[in-house]
Amino acid sequence: MTYKRVLNIPELLKRKSFFLFGPRSTGKTTLVHQQLSNVMIYDLLRAKTYSRLLKNPELIEQEYIEGKTVVIDEIQKLPAILDEVHRLIEKRGITFLLTGSSARKIKHGGANLLAGRAWSASLFALTYQEIDDFNLDRYLNYGGLPQVYTSEYPEEELISYVGTYLQEEIKAEAVTRNIQAFAEFLEIVALSNGCELNYQSFADDCRVSPNTIKNYLQILEDTLLGFPLRAYKKTKKRKAISRSKFYLFDIGVTNYLARRSRIKSRSKEYGDVFEHFIMLEVRAYLSYLRKRSPMYYWRSTSGTEVDLILDDQLAIEIKSTEFVQSRHLKGLRALKEEGLISRYMVVSHDERKRITDDGIEIMPWELFLRNLWEDKLL
Repeated sequence: MTYKRVLNIPELLKRKSFFLFGPRSTGKTTLVHQQLSNVMIYDLLRAKTYSRLLKNPELIEQEYIEGKTVVIDEIQKLPAILDEVHRLIEKRGITFLLTGSSARKIKHGGANLLAGRAWSASLFALTYQEIDDFNLDRYLNYGGLPQVYTSEYPEEELISYVGTYLQEEIKAEAVTRNIQAFAEFLEIVALSNGCELNYQSFADDCRVSPNTIKNYLQILEDTLLGFPLRAYKKTKKRKAISRSKFYLFDIGVTNYLARRSRIKSRSKEYGDVFEHFIMLEVRAYLSYLRKRSPMYYWRSTSGTEVDLILDDQLAIEIKSTEFVQSRHLKGLRALKEEGLISRYMVVSHDERKRITDDGIEIMPWELFLRNLWEDKLL
């Protein structure tokens, strides 16, 4: 099945060369073949191609056909070739698209990201906007990796994905002999998805140091397998906590690592994965449309919380309830008293949009996502 992805590579390449990073199996190679035609592709997963360029990086220039874009797939396999890429951008004005699953390997290989000669974009799992016949129940159980979402056997695909990519590739990134600790760490991160980070607690559970936990989390972030949600700390009337939260990149992978069975409607788990879903949609939207609004959450020391804040523009509470009531608005109303945010909203399963007497918008989740992807919210 073919999906029309939001990320527009040809439009990006009109401006500059680009790195395209994304977790394994999010569809980077497929996207390149769908959107680009006048290209020369070097796939470093092919042993012969890897060997040729390792020995003779100058082959790129020798084989170059004028006017074509050069695509190097899985660039993290051969970071040293970036010196030649840099030279060809400067000397010949060649446009490159460099795809990979990890910027970490490039940096650790002694290479920089071309000193600004190329910009970066990210590709994520499938979003609501990219799936014509979107099935929320399926998505909340199995996530948005293309090979999983479309499979007749999504559980088997998740087993294969986690085993092949997370348990092997990311452990290799960790440069650790304590494989068991890293495996336990992955499960704990999944179980704690969307919760405040407590390095000491993680360290105790995995029997490693807090610094090791910080390194593990950085590995997940560098490989786009997870991302932190920073705390919003501008409030004056109510002191805010400063701990970040952490989210994994895909709901299906998170469910598998956390050993969750089928997610049932109206359960606490359903509320958690629904929140995760909205977070991932907003993150993808901001990235694909090249928005600069940072994502935050807010929690006061007394426990009052708002799930998501976009810059100082929009505060969002995410509820899986079918009818938002006054008790669901406690966090937004507390934040509203600070007078810092322009707009306040609850994303829920309500049937219709409505606005409370004090101006808080209650937005059905599908309407929210349509408005989001049509760029009507920010």
